[in-house]
Amino acid sequence: MNNLTEMILLLGLMLMVGLAAELLGRRTTIPRVTLLIIAGVAFGPSLLGWLQPAGTLWFTAVSQVALTMVGFLLGSHLTAPNLKRHGPSVLALSLAVVAVSVTVVFTTVWLLTGDLVLALLLGALSSATDPAATADVVRESGADGAFTETLLGVVSVDDVWGVFIFSLLLGATAMLNGDDGMVALTHGLWDIGGALVLGVVLGVPAAYMTGRISRGDPTLAEALGLVFLCLGAARWLEVSFLLAAVVMGMVVANLAKHHKRPFHAIEHIQWPFMLVFFLLAGAALELDALPAVGWLGAAYIVARVAGRLLGASAGARGRGMGHGMGLWMGAALLPQAGVAVGMALVAAQRFPERADILLSVVLASTVVFEIVGPPMTRLALRRAREAA
Repeated sequence: MNNLTEMILLLGLMLMVGLAAELLGRRTTIPRVTLLIIAGVAFGPSLLGWLQPAGTLWFTAVSQVALTMVGFLLGSHLTAPNLKRHGPSVLALSLAVVAVSVTVVFTTVWLLTGDLVLALLLGALSSATDPAATADVVRESGADGAFTETLLGVVSVDDVWGVFIFSLLLGATAMLNGDDGMVALTHGLWDIGGALVLGVVLGVPAAYMTGRISRGDPTLAEALGLVFLCLGAARWLEVSFLLAAVVMGMVVANLAKHHKRPFHAIEHIQWPFMLVFFLLAGAALELDALPAVGWLGAAYIVARVAGRLLGASAGARGRGMGHGMGLWMGAALLPQAGVAVGMALVAAQRFPERADILLSVVLASTVVFEIVGPPMTRLALRRAREAA
């Protein structure tokens, strides 16, 4: 991809593939996210070898811009009226899903391997989700209602709990290995706390300054400016850009009373970024990792699915949701992608002796969850009778 001409031609091809996925997705029950990821796998090193995204600067840039946009739009759903209606359910479900998923995966891996450190690490990694895939399935299906709002709320905070649990368990495993666990814990707390502060610092002035040029409707330049500013500042401060974007979107949505719809302009520009992101994400998946993990990878996948379903069911039962809705909420939360892979890379650096098995299990399970997860999310939205 060093040749600029080849890069431009490939980008044009990717956009055309995205259009084909859009048309096919409308005529089948397969979400366009899954179609794009499958196309990315086909174009990637595992098959045709046209896309080589791993470690490239443009993949990092596109993916982080796309996820920042997703976080911003997810945060805009966390308004005071929505939180009043669905806030307790979001909190109960997200905590239950993360806690049960981590417990089930940890117990399964520990019983199978007897390796306490590996069990703690894989348990922590199981908590992460893929907000981009879930949000895109909701947007594509036009879903709307209590189940959808709760799902988007859970997705927006799920990775916050995931990062927090990962930091705690990474610190615990470091101490078990005789290392300084406080370093990992301090880094995790800064990742979360710094992102919260950054989101507020950017969101408060943005709420009052935007939407003045075009009355009540922020312009595309304003929206993109804040997205890039948030991402750049988060990278500079080394905090979670996804969480910072969620907080910024939430602050703007709640404080900007003069907005008709906060940053509606982003929705018009978001899809080309998401299209390229999902294709590159598919190309980054390594099919060679599937047979390498064997029974441990299969056990991790089964345990994570069970943890999601059981956790969501427990949380839904506690909130008095409709019969069976907890299971469908758990099914809608199956996608797993960038956050889990990022956590796995951090864990692999801290525990190089377990790097091969950690990365193999997470990469292989990501292939499965990214292909199977979005159709399950769409099915869940239909079972809740909030999508066609």
